[in-house]
Amino acid sequence: MPVPLTIAAVDALRAKTPGVLHTTHFNHAGSSLPSMATVEAMRVHLQKEAETGPMEAGVAARHQIEQARTLAARLLNAQPSEIAITTGNSSAWGGAFAALDAWHPGDRILVGRHEWGGNLATMRLAAERAGASIETIASDDTGAVDPLALEAMLDERVRLIALTWMPANGGLINPAAAIGQIARRHDIPYFVDAAQSVGQLPVDVAQVGCDVLTSVGRKALRGPRGTGLLYVRQDFLSRLTPSFVDTHSAPLDADGEPVLRNDAARLEPSELAPALRCGLANAIQEALDIGLDAIRSRVNEMAQTLRQELREIDGVVVLDQGREHSGLVSFNVAGHEAGALQRTLAEKGIAIGSNGVSYTPLDMKARSLDMIARASVSYLTTAAEVDRLIDCIRSLAR
Repeated sequence: MPVPLTIAAVDALRAKTPGVLHTTHFNHAGSSLPSMATVEAMRVHLQKEAETGPMEAGVAARHQIEQARTLAARLLNAQPSEIAITTGNSSAWGGAFAALDAWHPGDRILVGRHEWGGNLATMRLAAERAGASIETIASDDTGAVDPLALEAMLDERVRLIALTWMPANGGLINPAAAIGQIARRHDIPYFVDAAQSVGQLPVDVAQVGCDVLTSVGRKALRGPRGTGLLYVRQDFLSRLTPSFVDTHSAPLDADGEPVLRNDAARLEPSELAPALRCGLANAIQEALDIGLDAIRSRVNEMAQTLRQELREIDGVVVLDQGREHSGLVSFNVAGHEAGALQRTLAEKGIAIGSNGVSYTPLDMKARSLDMIARASVSYLTTAAEVDRLIDCIRSLAR
């Protein structure tokens, strides 16, 4: 059993997070509030760059910078050689997708209904050029991707299964491991977008059964913006040839020929700021120290309280689907367009998010949704903050 995060423990974590003094933050799914220690890790490295030179500071801090990879491997139950540090989730996912073999007419890509719009755009450009198709896996009666429906779609032309584990437009959690079992059984490449998942719940890539998993530092991990994680299963690495390389990802040999690295860093940019990697390493260490089981329990408790309170307000519709829920609570308020609601709450010092169709186009269109408001919690969220948000929404809904 995880050691629960007590009120005292949450208060101690909040005391080390300056942002809680300035905002009531319910946009952790967009970008969370970093700790002072994460900010300080970046500041210290930037100071070294100013004093000794950026290149020299990077060499001196090489071990500390590399900690981001080592700690990310622990976080995902992977090997450090299977981890690349990237500039974000989209760059990680897009880089891995672009490294796949060429697409051909008749090739099929199967996606969940909740696939991130950026991933869909990337896939569609490639599919349209090659004459390949993108097909949506049916959802079950709760709205989650249906593994049985996926199994029924498979044939020898399916070259990729892509799943967004936790959608950006609602609190649903898709059955990533069940999809992974099918992908492994049929030896079909399986990409998981875990942008909302990593840092919010325990992630074991072996259990998920994915070949590629991507995430981002700025969300549940509370790391710096401009950082991301890319996991590539070691046995799958040989099937990925980067669309571009440099002397970091493919150094030249004695004959001047590029030699691709034999680890995930063949998909890693050489120019990622060392200061950001220092901050990311600190943020991952903090998550590991707290414990992902404890984080998941606390996030679930706060999110379920928020969902229930919202359901009891006349004029509010909670839009979350699925049997298992994340810390993202999606809803709409009658008479208030979601973007306008976000701006109104911002004026009151409360940060929420809002999504349009472009974020998750397949699911939004399937449910005839133009916009949704989303309030996303963290283990930092308190009952008093939930009460404040509910009071404001109740007042607006009258």
